[in-house]
Amino acid sequence: MKRTKEQSRSRIHMRVRNKVNGSAERPRLSVYRSNKAIYCQIIDDLKGHTLVAANSWEDPKAAGTKTEKAKLVGQRIAEKAKAAGIETVVFDRGGYLYHGRVKALADGAREGGLKF
Repeated sequence: MKRTKEQSRSRIHMRVRNKVNGSAERPRLSVYRSNKAIYCQIIDDLKGHTLVAANSWEDPKAAGTKTEKAKLVGQRIAEKAKAAGIETVVFDRGGYLYHGRVKALADGAREGGLKF
């Protein structure tokens, strides 16, 4: 039986998660990409708590392509992280290729001041 694209991505994500863990000093920046939106969270894996979250639905007036919106989400998560006292994170691409919207989100977060 053939694997679906989502099953393959899930397997890749579990492989990445075996290597990438977030802590209180350096939490994990997790990315989820759907067809219409992009979501990200900063997570402390030791406690299992989401510290900060952002998505592309927060600003309905934001115009542009999905890639441009992803960059804005990256900048927004960086602002929220700075307000929460978080400066460095571990990037978790969520099983997606580091390309397109995922890369745009990471670049936006770096421009906003996050280090990873």
